[in-house]
Amino acid sequence: MQCVIMAGGKGTRFWPRSRAALPKQLLDIVSEKTMLQETIERLLPCCPPENILIITNVQQEALVRKQAVGIPSDNIIAEPTGKNTAPCIALAAALLLLRGSDDVMVIMPADHYIRDAHEFQRCVTRAVAAASAHDVLVTIGIQPYAPETGYGYIQRGTATLPGFQDIHQVERFHEKPDRATAAAFLQQGNFFWNSGMFIWKPSVIMRELQHLLPEVYEPIARLQTSADTTAFLRGVADAYEKVPSISIDYGVMEKACCVYVIRGDFGWSDIGSWSAIYDIAERNQDGNVLRGEVITHDTHGSLITAESRLVAVVGLRDVIVVETGDAILVCPRDRAQDIRYLVDTLERTGKKQYL
Repeated sequence: MQCVIMAGGKGTRFWPRSRAALPKQLLDIVSEKTMLQETIERLLPCCPPENILIITNVQQEALVRKQAVGIPSDNIIAEPTGKNTAPCIALAAALLLLRGSDDVMVIMPADHYIRDAHEFQRCVTRAVAAASAHDVLVTIGIQPYAPETGYGYIQRGTATLPGFQDIHQVERFHEKPDRATAAAFLQQGNFFWNSGMFIWKPSVIMRELQHLLPEVYEPIARLQTSADTTAFLRGVADAYEKVPSISIDYGVMEKACCVYVIRGDFGWSDIGSWSAIYDIAERNQDGNVLRGEVITHDTHGSLITAESRLVAVVGLRDVIVVETGDAILVCPRDRAQDIRYLVDTLERTGKKQYL
């Protein structure tokens, strides 16, 4: 097994704590460890550090190297610019093939929360066995428990993978639905949340990229003729100038015919907003999540974090308050997704020192 951690996202929904150079995956917003460190730790029982690749970007590379203790230096790869997940995954697959390995690769983002690590490892091990036995693309579908409109959905078909009755062929991928559609998906029982985690052999995904996304495949595949990793990395900048920005979901998964899904039920969240942190965190007797030097009176159902000074809150309910050294965010908990509009305003008005 080889593992690829995608660690290059911006994490703007966690402003003001997350910034361009310090995104969500490099912050300790769930525990005392950063989300990247939690992801690495979760993989180690089934994947040794020398088999873990981390794909980040040049802006975050130094901090990723500092946090990824024990991961070989040559296994931390910096993209020159973000081009979404298809080029990122192609780059990882090409590098593994250059190194002579076609062992199954497990791909996941660095910024997901998983409550039950043991069940996650069992699920991944099962998916790896399937992808090792068959030349197929496997994704993990999360068992839904609510009509969530913030995730894409995977519709499970009836056909199963030979020898793996718990792994079903995907009938269709669905974009993020409205609430009524999400409720219908939940009631039908054969729909999963799209986790963005994938399992396949490097050669298999490169085959599918060659067929479905030649504009990504060709510049990246040429890197496989490099003499070694150093020469490979020297050619990445030129290859990335040629590839489009496109997701693996849109470019491959929605079009390929050999896509299968395994059910994951291990307490997963993509931690897409401050309200998601509130949902998974331990709360006090008033239903508050408090971090840092915080005092409250008659305040309930709120997430309040203080980084550099005392924060005092009186008489508020269901709010998010985030204090950093140079900014303070206050918003209703159910409007946490709208923080992106503040980031847009900061960009538009030239206040880049806060981004």
